[in-house]
Amino acid sequence: MTGTERANVHPGGRVRIVLKADQASGRLTEGIVAEILTSSAHHPHGIKVRLTSGEVGRVKEVLG
Repeated sequence: MTGTERANVHPGGRVRIVLKADQASGRLTEGIVAEILTSSAHHPHGIKVRLTSGEVGRVKEVLG
């Protein structure tokens, strides 16, 4: 599932995000969502979240 729809992203869910520093390379970081930072229902680049590790980035993939 893609991370462009807020309805697909939930606190406690496992996701892969791209960190700001990794946007050029596209390197993904996997983790658990602690907080959803994007308030809109849709964002073309991915919903911005904070992981339980404290890292902030945009969701590229929602894992099952």
